[in-house]
Amino acid sequence: MNTESNAMMTGTAVPANRASIRPFYWSVWRELWENRAIYIVPLIVGAVQVFGFAISTIGLAERRRAVLLLDPTKQRAAIGTPYDIVAVMMIFTVFIVGLFYCLDALYGERRDRSILFWKSLPVSDRTTVLSKLTIPLAILPLIAFVTVVCVQLLMLAITGANLITHGMSAASTWRHFPVFQNWIVLCYGLIVIALWHAPIYGWALLISGWVRRATFLWAVLPLIAIQIFEKITFGTTHFSALLNDRLFGFAPAAFDFQGRQHPTIDSLVQLTPGKYLSTVELWIGLIVAVAFITASIRLRRYRGPI
Repeated sequence: MNTESNAMMTGTAVPANRASIRPFYWSVWRELWENRAIYIVPLIVGAVQVFGFAISTIGLAERRRAVLLLDPTKQRAAIGTPYDIVAVMMIFTVFIVGLFYCLDALYGERRDRSILFWKSLPVSDRTTVLSKLTIPLAILPLIAFVTVVCVQLLMLAITGANLITHGMSAASTWRHFPVFQNWIVLCYGLIVIALWHAPIYGWALLISGWVRRATFLWAVLPLIAIQIFEKITFGTTHFSALLNDRLFGFAPAAFDFQGRQHPTIDSLVQLTPGKYLSTVELWIGLIVAVAFITASIRLRRYRGPI
């Protein structure tokens, strides 16, 4: 017997906020149960990273002795780069997973006709679509953060064991790789990227709820066609630049690279959340994302199984 029935029998009312939160909570869990790739793919990538790094530690002691003879800047780059690569690869992985998840989120339930069952439950279309949007905007960044932290800890342990067995101190790694600072930067970066890419995920959900087949082609081909049309007709590439900015334009607004040719983050002072939040492109993107999500909700309300 559910909570609502118990409440009616005892004469007590279920708070409205609790009644609205529980369907959303279980809808998010439903997405995790039905789409195991959400967490399995990052785990596989993390395992491959650890395995590859373990192999690369062959001859690490000799390389570390040579690195410690360089100037401090080059030492930081040589020692910290593998850990930075792990974070960048994981960010790219969860973006790809999130994109393909959104392309299948509404299309899949129409294709296998499970939408008939889910619509029979007391869960609104808005709750369902927002729970699906939560996956790329919140769940995947959280999975990425936890996975990167675990992978980097294992890398530090492997490095330390290797150096100690060769009579060297593991402290050189900790001095040139500020672990907790990098984790703060990673958490900040994941939030920044998720918000910046919100219209991309919204567009993918809209396509997922609209088309009857080939969601990836329908999502990509119109964008390519617009670029070709603009180039042939006007000889300009404004739309291409707009797409490129939507993919990578978050970096100049969210971080202060201090004019370096090879951008690095050496201090938390280089994080610029105020500048990022005041960027017009961010808010335009969020408004566009809201429009896409609103349209996706209406589509799910009226679209039936394929």
